Amino acid sequence: MAETMDGCLQVAVTTRRIAEQVLTIAENRLTLVTVEVQEERNRLLHALVLVLGIAGCGLLCGIAITAAIVLQGWAWSPLGVLLILAAGYASVAAALSWLLTRHLRQWSPFAATLDQVRKDRVCLADLRA
Repeated sequence: MAETMDGCLQVAVTTRRIAEQVLTIAENRLTLVTVEVQEERNRLLHALVLVLGIAGCGLLCGIAITAAIVLQGWAWSPLGVLLILAAGYASVAAALSWLLTRHLRQWSPFAATLDQVRKDRVCLADLRA
């Protein structure tokens, strides 16, 4: 009878240790996700501020350069100057669109968390085998 109680006590202690380890691992992963969410938020806000600054200054610069080019070429051909400028702006917009698409394809948020979960899964699979 005493051996049965010792065996049950051992199982309970082992189960408790395993539960504590699982909770510790879960807490670590949740902390990692929280840190990565904060980092992604900060990166996004920083990028947004930079984009707005670039867009504002670029717009003002573009307006000034456009006005100078139009005034300079008005005597030559008003429609020709405006069409050349429109084609130039369209090509720049297409190039920027391509760069944005490439950037978004390479973006992998929460990479460290996903990598850690993959490592955990491999480790658990190795324990089963």
